[in-house]
Amino acid sequence: MKKFHFLLSTLVLLLTVTVFGQQKPARTKVTITGKIVEKTSKLQLEYATITFKNTQNPKLIFGGITDNKGDYSIDVVPGIYDITLEFISFKPTTISQKLLNQNTNLGTTALEEDATQLNEVVVRAEKTTVEIKLDKKVYNVGQDMMVKGGTASDVLDNVPSVTVDAEGNVALRGNDNVKVLIDGRPSNAISIADALKSIPADALDKVEVITNPSARYDAEGGGGIINIVLRKGKNLGLNGTVIATAGDPETYGLTGTVNYKAKEFNLFTTQGYNYRNNPGNAFTDSRYLNSDNSTRDFMNETRTNERLNKSYNANIGMDWFLNESTTWTNIFNYRRSSGDNRDNVFQNYYDVNHDYTYTRNRINEEDSKSKNVEFNTTLTKNFKKDGHKLTLDGSFSTNTDKNLAQITDTSTANSTISIDETLNNQTQSRNTLQADYVLPIGKGSQFEAGYRGNFMVNTTDYAVDSDGVPVPNFTNTLEYKEKVNALYTQYGFKIKKFSTLLGLRWEDSDIDVNQLATNDFTNKKYNNFFPSAILNYEIDDKSSASLSYSRRIQRPRGRQLNPFNNLSSNVNIFVGNPDLDPAFTDAIDLGYLKRWNKLTFNTSLYVNKTTDVFQFVRRETGTFVNGVPVIISSPINLATEYRSGFEFTLNYSPYKWWKLNSNFNFFYIQTDGDYTYTDFTGNPVFQDFDYKTTSWFTRLTSKVSLPYKIDWQTNMTYNGEQKNNQGSTLGNFSMNLAFSKDVFKDKGTVALNVSDVFNSRKRIQDTYLSGVVESHSEMQWRQRQINLSFTYRFNVQKNEKDKKPKGNQQQDDNGDFPG
Repeated sequence: MKKFHFLLSTLVLLLTVTVFGQQKPARTKVTITGKIVEKTSKLQLEYATITFKNTQNPKLIFGGITDNKGDYSIDVVPGIYDITLEFISFKPTTISQKLLNQNTNLGTTALEEDATQLNEVVVRAEKTTVEIKLDKKVYNVGQDMMVKGGTASDVLDNVPSVTVDAEGNVALRGNDNVKVLIDGRPSNAISIADALKSIPADALDKVEVITNPSARYDAEGGGGIINIVLRKGKNLGLNGTVIATAGDPETYGLTGTVNYKAKEFNLFTTQGYNYRNNPGNAFTDSRYLNSDNSTRDFMNETRTNERLNKSYNANIGMDWFLNESTTWTNIFNYRRSSGDNRDNVFQNYYDVNHDYTYTRNRINEEDSKSKNVEFNTTLTKNFKKDGHKLTLDGSFSTNTDKNLAQITDTSTANSTISIDETLNNQTQSRNTLQADYVLPIGKGSQFEAGYRGNFMVNTTDYAVDSDGVPVPNFTNTLEYKEKVNALYTQYGFKIKKFSTLLGLRWEDSDIDVNQLATNDFTNKKYNNFFPSAILNYEIDDKSSASLSYSRRIQRPRGRQLNPFNNLSSNVNIFVGNPDLDPAFTDAIDLGYLKRWNKLTFNTSLYVNKTTDVFQFVRRETGTFVNGVPVIISSPINLATEYRSGFEFTLNYSPYKWWKLNSNFNFFYIQTDGDYTYTDFTGNPVFQDFDYKTTSWFTRLTSKVSLPYKIDWQTNMTYNGEQKNNQGSTLGNFSMNLAFSKDVFKDKGTVALNVSDVFNSRKRIQDTYLSGVVESHSEMQWRQRQINLSFTYRFNVQKNEKDKKPKGNQQQDDNGDFPG
């Protein structure tokens, strides 16, 4: 639709230039300004068209379009005009016989949706999969065939600048210190990686990537913010979408989105059920070392995983338009999932000559259940002055995760069998209160202020039985309480081509880490200021540059804090550290955006400095299991990290039938730190963690429109090698493929996609720990997936024009400059 309006406006402007070029150039022009919004919700309409036709000289025609805030400014020759304001699927408004002989503000014009016209519109310009803006990137999920039948984790793995590793951990520009929001709010899931795997991709509308957020956002997340926006209905009347999916390995899914919108209210719901089997595999070949690094013996480990997950996701909500200026939105979210996971591990042992000695087999049968309930309420009040508004928001949620596992361990060396059981139950409650106030001051300036209170309690009950006997070192109840109160203010102004947004956020943190089994209580209180600044310069109407700065924080949580061991492996044990302090990041970003007719190019240089970085150190315990040393890994505030990089993203449409999107990121990491501990023999061991490394990743997506309404999409990704102080992660290439065809007069779409065509998406690592072990490992979290999906739309077109979602201030205002 944007392209259609741009083309229409360009034709109008060309006609204006052509006609006006035939006139005598002695006339003085006047400037006409105004704003166009949607009548019901008061949301601004971007790319709406304004046409001025002189009633005394019909050859005199002027025109233009609104910007991304619905504003317009058009120069016309003084005279009497018929003015037409219009937008596709809305009823046009005409102002007749308007005398324009001086600079005039026509005020705000509200256009009303035309349901009849909406159903008649068939040809619409398709929105690009990735929209590039100076301060963020917006990934439109509905345009990507590659993720049909997938999960939110699959969606993020297709977003520019974002990567998802084999275990579902999300990173932005190679930095895993990233904050994930859902509809502008912090995710209330205990494990965000697990939650993303249980949310169907079809429930997502778009993903916003903000690499250097302003002060209105939580300071959490040194690497930036990823905001996932869920689907909500938009059109008048009853409309919706139903998507059914089947795939191999065994996958079934059904998701439906239904919306009913009237003048006084808007009802919407999304319901989805998914059944997924995600088999995976891994192997590790290890050479164990003596203190002089000579070979002691060998162990080869192979692992197969069967992960069956059944999940149900639902939300139901209502926008209630109390009056023309006040909207009250209430949304209820419910997620439930259950998993049946089987992990089968074979460990083959060899002596120093690599002669086989014996085999151990560990089978981990895990049953997991998760339930999440959340209620969000938002009241938005728009005052008379355009842009003047108050938003009050509350979010209340509970989440429970229950995991029960039985580990059977057998050995051919002595024919012994041991059975261990682990219990890992977690409950979490999160309550959030927020108020945001926006006040325009004069022309081109704006003041904002707000409060946010985030109150969270997480309780982890972990216990282990070995052959029916409790194991004290593996049993504990950990209670984590977090209370964060924040105030922020920011002021933005625009002077000619310069726009500036200056902000300051203050957060007061009160953290309790309580080990209830040992009566060990730790409390940490601290408060910090987090300034932000964004400077934007409009070079011309198609290019701009920006310079931004922000200060961020990363608080340790969950597994990082729990000092009681995890029994997933009996020789490689992870132990948390309840005394961890937060890490702080200072981030600077220099960006440039350029648009051509067929190409949009965005590039940036960035530098981050993080102090008190969490570093995982490994040390020997002096304990051996069948001759294999038990090694503990634990996080500590060890180092200072310097991270710098360069990236670019581009959208290119060489032809109407071919769209290309590419993203490239190169980054450099330098870590300064060292660690000394006393080993089990009483000798000091020094570990130098100073290291420098570079890495890069790139992604290319091609979408081709073939005859007979068939679309073909290809996605290729390469993650470059990255070294660390104890080894390296090797480079990896993968590719996805998808085809789709519209049927039933464009009301339906059939899509076939293949994820990981070459079955090559793996995490491949080489590890070297002097005097301990040298190993090579490969881990494939999920094998190649083939999905077939069918989408059916009723009373809504395939490429419906998106509007900004109502409700949360953070969805509407993502660092936009006043203007």
